[in-house]
Amino acid sequence: MIAPLPDLLIEPIVRAALAEDLGRAGDITAMACIDADAQLDADFVARKAGTVAGLACARLAVLALDPNARFEAMVEDGDTIGRGTALARVSGNARALLSAERTALNLLGRLSGVATLTRAYVEAVAGTKVRVTDTRKTTPGLRALEKYAVRCGGGTNHRFGLDDAILIKDNHVAACGGVGEAIRRARAFAGHLVKVECEVDGLDQLAEALEAGPDVIMLDNFSLEHLRHAVELTAGRVVLEASGGVTLDTVRAIAATGVDVISVGALTHSASVLDIGLDAV
Repeated sequence: MIAPLPDLLIEPIVRAALAEDLGRAGDITAMACIDADAQLDADFVARKAGTVAGLACARLAVLALDPNARFEAMVEDGDTIGRGTALARVSGNARALLSAERTALNLLGRLSGVATLTRAYVEAVAGTKVRVTDTRKTTPGLRALEKYAVRCGGGTNHRFGLDDAILIKDNHVAACGGVGEAIRRARAFAGHLVKVECEVDGLDQLAEALEAGPDVIMLDNFSLEHLRHAVELTAGRVVLEASGGVTLDTVRAIAATGVDVISVGALTHSASVLDIGLDAV
């Protein structure tokens, strides 16, 4: 069971998307063609197989324009579904449902696409100890939703923002004059509940980082040989995260090196939308 996001968090995103679509005059096509009191029953239907995420977005889009509408989910977020599967049925004012249609489909399709791609990565490393995690390479304004979709696909979340963990990158290292100094400064600054991670781009930096004692070390664009060597050198003293250019073709081999986590920016920045439509019944 995947813990749902609260409506309080989702609703402002949905309402902003609806406002963008409705513009200054509202849905003039629906007003021109459909009687004001006409009713409609319709199903959200998957045109392709995939993993579902974002049903609450569709529900809130519909209810924002017709508070009396009925939304009946037929599957749950995180479910793997086949082509032609009905995800939910909606009943309500026809103008309202058609005005909400694109916003509902945009969000549902986007999040289901992220969940579907994540599931593919997770299945690719099945049987290994590695965890597949996302990054901050998310669509501005949609981070909480996209990271939720990653969880629906079986992945895990990296930090949500700049404020919930310290991640020392190459430019931080350059500004501090070295990996060790950057980690020491971070340790002196951080509270006891704040994790400290440092990115390294070679085995020499790895040795320096290990001496300074971060919680996590990110191995950035390491070769498979160097990943294996890093695992041996570290010997379980810190969590090792492999990152950089990970694809579905390479993720299994990376997992086999013995790293603990593989972060994949593609989960959110390169996921294709899952094709979902709204069909009148």
